Amino acid sequence: MQTLFSWIFVLLLFITGNVCDLSISPKGPVSVEALVGTDVTLSVSHAGVPHPEVMWFKGSLLVAKWSVGNSSLSGVASGVFKPELTGSLTFMNVSLRYNGTYTVEMNHIGEEKVSATFYLFVYDIIMNVSLHTDPGDAVEGQVSFTLYYSTMQGEAKEVRWFFNGLQLRNGSHYSISGKNLTINQPSRNHTGRYTVLLTNPFSSETQHWNITVLYGPDMPVLKVSPTKAVFVSGESLFLSCQAEGEPPPSATWFFNGESIATSSTGTVSLTNVKTSQSGVYTCVMINTRTKAKLQRNVTIIVYESPSGEPLCSVQAVNGSAALQFLCLWPGGAPEAQVSFPGLSVNASGYGNYSMTINDIQSLNGREIICKAEHPLIQTQCSVIPRGPVDFLPVILISMSQDEQTLVVIHCSAKATPQALVHWIKDGNHLQTGPKYQISTNTTQLFIYDFNVTTDLDTYTCTAINPLGNETVDTTLLGPQISNSSVFRSNNRTEVTLTWDVPLTSVITGFDIQMKGPELSSPSQPKLSIASDFRTIQSKPASARATTVSGLDPECTYYIRIIPKAGRTAGEQSEQHRIGPAAGLSGAAIAGMAAGIPCALLVLLIVLAFIYCGRRDRVPRYPVPRAVEKSTLNPHRLLRARLKPPPEYRHQQPERSAHLPTVNSSVRMATTV
Repeated sequence: MQTLFSWIFVLLLFITGNVCDLSISPKGPVSVEALVGTDVTLSVSHAGVPHPEVMWFKGSLLVAKWSVGNSSLSGVASGVFKPELTGSLTFMNVSLRYNGTYTVEMNHIGEEKVSATFYLFVYDIIMNVSLHTDPGDAVEGQVSFTLYYSTMQGEAKEVRWFFNGLQLRNGSHYSISGKNLTINQPSRNHTGRYTVLLTNPFSSETQHWNITVLYGPDMPVLKVSPTKAVFVSGESLFLSCQAEGEPPPSATWFFNGESIATSSTGTVSLTNVKTSQSGVYTCVMINTRTKAKLQRNVTIIVYESPSGEPLCSVQAVNGSAALQFLCLWPGGAPEAQVSFPGLSVNASGYGNYSMTINDIQSLNGREIICKAEHPLIQTQCSVIPRGPVDFLPVILISMSQDEQTLVVIHCSAKATPQALVHWIKDGNHLQTGPKYQISTNTTQLFIYDFNVTTDLDTYTCTAINPLGNETVDTTLLGPQISNSSVFRSNNRTEVTLTWDVPLTSVITGFDIQMKGPELSSPSQPKLSIASDFRTIQSKPASARATTVSGLDPECTYYIRIIPKAGRTAGEQSEQHRIGPAAGLSGAAIAGMAAGIPCALLVLLIVLAFIYCGRRDRVPRYPVPRAVEKSTLNPHRLLRARLKPPPEYRHQQPERSAHLPTVNSSVRMATTV
């Protein structure tokens, strides 16, 4: 009976969960961070056994051992460790030497041993951070330069380096290792402010260091002022020598091996130079910090030479049948010799030389060089004779105070020598008079008191020189709009109207006309609706866009553009409808729904009549095509109606117009 009760007791313990395996928490490794001088606990808990045996190890060294429920430690100083009832271990007044890996093991008779691992990191407050360099100076071109830190107290868990506020990382330019920041092959670009940031869980410190990378001198830049290859006796000049470097290098000038007076900025002043001062001048640059040197030479030549540069030109002679080439370069001692080697191998002259060529057609587009030779300088100039080439006439239009229109056609062809322009209209050469005037260089035709009705025509300009001619026709068009568009703003109270015109259209201005309610503003309410078009804006001929404001989003407007030439109005642009989108009313939709069945019925009746009619039709035999064609009237072949050109007449621009009816001859309005 006693055995039976024992088994029942064990079974009850199993059911209530009091009998289970020994377990420990936490399962995985745990990192614990502590500040020097404080108490820190490596906390564990267990389950399954009420009083397991606890052993703590640092690495493989046993540091504490006890049984849960018995707080006495065996073989360990009580002032260092403190056992906890849960099996946890507390370090009292922890120091840096307790950094390490700790393992706790729990076991019980008849149970499998369990364990947990802790990483203990002990930190001190970071204090007194200082930066140092190795070597002392950073010099451009050296292998490396190292910046490192040291602390009087505390170690960093994380070290970050910055350059001018930007964090640095390992790469080709920088290497970060331990306490060192190494600059690989330092250059002047590494000059700046470096910062180290040391942090641990209990403190952080920042320290800065300004590094200046020494370099130079770079290749000296020599300047001769004024800049010229040869100087004339009696002139003055300045020699300057500059080079980049840190610190800035100093300059010294030498002439024929002897040092000459040099300013602190590295310049030498030579006034009233003589020919004896021709020679090689040497600038020596030195970096006083690194002792690096670099020098460069410049040669100064002083002679008397012709003034200025040779001048080449070409002109038509012998009634525009020949070309005369000229090369002018006076002065100098001796006088310069000039020639045209491309025209004649042996012919040459001095100072002012010219050569006339009769066979000119092979010279079109060919560069003719004048070679100018002087004992002190050799140079050349050139000219390219060229016949007129393609050009695009330019049309300018203006209006005088008395409202007379002036049209100017500009035809300027690129040609050497300059081309003479002839103006033709209707096969007749135009001459300067009351109606037409031709500019002195013949490139501009002025048409005074331009009349759209009589002066719209084709004007021909022909540019001629000895090497060829070029003819361009310009057809003047009346005022017209080639394209127009309208864009409405998001709040639908403003629209932008844009348009284009043909390039040769004669236009002095535009009238912007609108039909619909009066425009309104915040201070002025809208007025009554106008049924006719009215002019709301007038724009100059150069305008290609305008903005109309004050529209009512709920109303419908029509806008168009009227181009003008003086007092003559041209063909209006398309009408643009602005307003709510048009839709079908409920009654219209109902009517369409009722009318569809009726339409289908009518269609069936028509098809029935057609079918019956074909059954009773007498057979029709084919007729030869020759017979059919003989019935055509040839006089009817050209009776298709041609659209006449727009009629331009003196009239005032429309102030109003009725809403256009829907037919094929009226421009449809666009809706915005």
